[in-house]
Amino acid sequence: MSAAFGLQPIPAADIETFLKQNEETELLRLSTAGSVDDGKSTLIGRLLYDSNGVYEDQIASIRKAVNRSTNAFDLALLTDGLRAEREQGITIDVAYRYFSTPKRKFIIADTPGHEQYTRNMATGASTANLAIILVDARHGVLAQSRRHAFIAAILGIQHIVVAVNKMDLVGYSEDVFERIRAEFSDYAPRLQTPDLHFIPISALKGDNVVAKSSRMSWFDGSSLLHYLETVHIASDRNLTEMRFPVQYVIRPDLNFRGYAGQVASGVIRPGDPVMVLPSGRTSRIKSVVSYDGELAEAFPPMSVTVCLEDEIDISRGDMLVPPSHSPHVTRKIDARMVWMHDQELELGRTYLLKHTSQTVRAAVSAVRYRIDMNSLEKEAPATLKLNDIGAVVIESQKPLFCDPYRRNRATGSFILIDPMSNATVAAGMITGREPERGGASLPRPETVSTARGRVGRREQEQRAGHRAVICWLETSPEAVFEIERLLFDSGCRVCALLASECADHWAELARVLNDAGVIVLVGGSGDSGLRERARGQADAENFFIMQVPQSEPGPKEAADRIRRIIEEAAIELTF
Repeated sequence: MSAAFGLQPIPAADIETFLKQNEETELLRLSTAGSVDDGKSTLIGRLLYDSNGVYEDQIASIRKAVNRSTNAFDLALLTDGLRAEREQGITIDVAYRYFSTPKRKFIIADTPGHEQYTRNMATGASTANLAIILVDARHGVLAQSRRHAFIAAILGIQHIVVAVNKMDLVGYSEDVFERIRAEFSDYAPRLQTPDLHFIPISALKGDNVVAKSSRMSWFDGSSLLHYLETVHIASDRNLTEMRFPVQYVIRPDLNFRGYAGQVASGVIRPGDPVMVLPSGRTSRIKSVVSYDGELAEAFPPMSVTVCLEDEIDISRGDMLVPPSHSPHVTRKIDARMVWMHDQELELGRTYLLKHTSQTVRAAVSAVRYRIDMNSLEKEAPATLKLNDIGAVVIESQKPLFCDPYRRNRATGSFILIDPMSNATVAAGMITGREPERGGASLPRPETVSTARGRVGRREQEQRAGHRAVICWLETSPEAVFEIERLLFDSGCRVCALLASECADHWAELARVLNDAGVIVLVGGSGDSGLRERARGQADAENFFIMQVPQSEPGPKEAADRIRRIIEEAAIELTF
């Protein structure tokens, strides 16, 4: 491979230092998505080629397929390697490519754009930190673009880049870019993605991909690669709630008993108290061991062996958790599910449910609704078919130790397996909502409880006329109070809190106000620990993170977005 982007040849004496630095460089997983022929494979090929992340033999191979009309080789061939893909000029399967720069390492998933391969797109995006949604500047936002953005959102991807491609074919027009940005921004509130970024590019010509383009001087943002190198992803991981699913019990001799597995979330340190699920027995971490010896701490996604101070009966499928922050232990879950098999879902049929390190028998007892991917309206089908996305209720034969997917991907996700063919038929995301609660739309007056006793949250929301949510706002105190004023003037019940100025009880106060039907705006300081405390006080579907520019129209746009979220009842906004 040619030298990586920006790197100089490394002296042999410094190879150990280089390898150590490379090992510690942060990894960003990203996926591309969009409609057919929007240029996903070409964009990845351009990223690889311009950052010198391609082997010489790969370049030589694709030079043999020079486009005679343009006398240029096709960069899409760097990812479209299947013969059927090259013959048809489309992406069929997910292709993974790796490259690095001095600032970050990358794993890119090039996913298909065709509707019939939606399941492949979901597979590629399932492990991504960031999604690039490509939009053809000539055609604007298409149904498949919206579908893939929706799937990225329900998969919990925190960062979405809308790359408006083929700007060279519209004369690098600022008006075209702004029109597409406005169109997608109108759709964006339904996605509830905290970080949404727009970049105009030409993957074919290389404009704004690796380097800034002089042809679009009107765009004051960074190039795509610069954004990928600098986007903050460290706080996306849940480092506050430790989850350690046990995969294997290691017992080489009478003097050692350890429990091997991969840290799903949180941090494990010797001396920490732990509880074993499902038994509920408690102990403390004696040591954390890896191939290199004992460690001072372990964090996701490290694979380690944990030893406890006490002898406890633990086996594969059990989970070590902190006694003060345990997951839900339940046999009945409510989930969003992508059906990925040609044979439709059979209600009541026994499937195998793979969740963390345990596999249990389970059945889908109900399909609450299916999402119409063109209108995003909820339908009430009898079942789910290939590429359908819907909400289901699942009952398992053994308890699951789970968290809402938006809080913890590892313990909030699962797959369903056909026990006869061993085929994976569905991938699911646990919502954290009680199965009996139904949709997110507010209950009608006649369905609100009139029983004597304590007033419930739903009744409070019915009286207020809107959902009660907790919004963590990354902005200045002045902007927080301006948003509060805008919401109040529009008739909302709202209260603003500043996390840094409300002593130690602000998080509990936010929960109490939220349970009383009040929209709580929490002004954050960028402290991920404070943000996680706020998140822990709300149901997964009622907590939002927004980065708000301090200058106009930032506060007004944030207030408008919050109003759309709390008032729209036709579509379930929480995925």
